[in-house]
Amino acid sequence: MGKAKHLFLAIVLAASFGAPAVAETPPPIIAPDGERFTLTPAEGGYVRLNKETGALSYCSAKDGVTACRLGAEERAAFEAEIERLRKENAALKARAEAAPVPPAARPNMAPSEEEFERALSFTERFLRRIMRLFREETSPGGAL
Repeated sequence: MGKAKHLFLAIVLAASFGAPAVAETPPPIIAPDGERFTLTPAEGGYVRLNKETGALSYCSAKDGVTACRLGAEERAAFEAEIERLRKENAALKARAEAAPVPPAARPNMAPSEEEFERALSFTERFLRRIMRLFREETSPGGAL
């Protein structure tokens, strides 16, 4: 029994002395499935990988506040995309301002004379047809 105890102690000691060597290069902190970011230890902080876009950023903690900054290449691409969207937005606004306003979009405006006459003609034809149906359905005595 003494040999087994010594063997167990030797295994525990070997495992504990081997652990610091493994801890020198910590493994990346991999986010569970469905999570967006993966963190990998780096000098003075972490490198954050956005698994959806592939963007890298450097994260560090100072005075209890964690801040992440985009890499230089990502920042340039980000600013280029912002500029492209600004130009597209300006072009769309100019096109919208130059487009004629459809008649239905004119708020609180009376119909044109042509629209009024057309509506009146429709109403008149409708009423004449209804009156004719009433006359045809009524008996010569006058009651329905």
